[in-house]
Amino acid sequence: MKVSYIMKNIKKIYPFFMEDVLALKTKSVAGNIRKIREYRDYTQDYLAAKLKISQNAYSKIELGYSKLTIDRLFQIAAILEVEVSHLLTLNHNDLIKIIADDERKATAAS
Repeated sequence: MKVSYIMKNIKKIYPFFMEDVLALKTKSVAGNIRKIREYRDYTQDYLAAKLKISQNAYSKIELGYSKLTIDRLFQIAAILEVEVSHLLTLNHNDLIKIIADDERKATAAS
């Protein structure tokens, strides 16, 4: 197979591949938000009220149906008491471990 043939076909499928990657990352962030909300025992209604949006609009955030703005992401992180970078980069199991460890340390220091 010629390299040019391979490159030509990669260029055709690359945009579709990137869309899939972005969709997965969006779902991952949405899943992190949901898992932390559940860990904190917050309801969707509670977060929606804090964000001044409807519960239905908030639900769409957690399902990954709504695009998050940077401002909204920072608001959610503040309400959930987590760093934005953790929402973006960690899987939800690692994120819960970090939160639980931080809370244990804070309790022990008190």
